Amino acid sequence: MTATTPEQSPHIKFWWEDLEIGQTRDLGTVSPTREEIISFASQFDPQPFHLSDEGGKASVFGALSASGWHTCAMAMRLMVTNFLHESSSLGSPGLENLKWTKPVYPGDVLRLQHTITEKRAMSKRPDVGLVRTVWEMFNQQGDKVLHMEGYGMFRRRSPDKL
Repeated sequence: MTATTPEQSPHIKFWWEDLEIGQTRDLGTVSPTREEIISFASQFDPQPFHLSDEGGKASVFGALSASGWHTCAMAMRLMVTNFLHESSSLGSPGLENLKWTKPVYPGDVLRLQHTITEKRAMSKRPDVGLVRTVWEMFNQQGDKVLHMEGYGMFRRRSPDKL
């Protein structure tokens, strides 16, 4: 891997050293339309309650609702657009503890909140640090619709300073 320094990457605002335990960021909002919900479900989660108003009405959700995977994809888009593009992100080794806590309906306004809960240097990769985070997405009533925990790898600004 080619080393990247702050001088070589002036667009990076957030390096591993800048990410502090307890930091919470609001990463914007998104509002899925009926058409977007149906389009996503048609391709990736073709269950009746995601595909039509009738299927939604006949379900436990009572109306057309977004796939949980669509909700995750919308959260990821907000994360990339409003944080990761300005960071030294190197990707993620994975997520855990994923929960869809409330249905998402067409027109809901969803807000993503991201909190850092742990961080550590990677012993085998001194140029990389690992960050554990909680992602929570809320609808316009303040109800939590998504909870997940995950890890992100970020390049370190000063790998020689352990």
